[in-house]
Amino acid sequence: MGDLVSSRKSSNSRLPPEVNRILYVRNLPFTMTAEELYGIFGKYGAVYQIRLGEKSKDTRGTAFVIYEDIYDAKAAVDHLSGFNVGGRYLVVLYYQPAKFQRRAEKEEKQNELDELRRRVQRKKAQIAANGDN
Repeated sequence: MGDLVSSRKSSNSRLPPEVNRILYVRNLPFTMTAEELYGIFGKYGAVYQIRLGEKSKDTRGTAFVIYEDIYDAKAAVDHLSGFNVGGRYLVVLYYQPAKFQRRAEKEEKQNELDELRRRVQRKKAQIAANGDN
């Protein structure tokens, strides 16, 4: 087994910078369980952790899969991206924290903007109501 690991690492010694142990999986069937994911992703190596998105929120149909070895994660991305599960094609990506942070900041700014718009509309309505008196 040691020879397999060392030969695999030497043949892929220069991995792209985006490759890491954490995978972000989208387009999962909403009925998918963590055990089913372990069955699919475990074929490519030791899975350290799986976190499924919540059923009632925007994160449903998504999961994070964390491998113990970066080369196992790469194998999973190579083989499972586009894999059909329950009539849906999986989108398997490497987790990129900066991209998720930018998305969260954008959502926060949008919520702030929406709140300011509501305040302006309330103020306009209040001024219009006072002007009618």
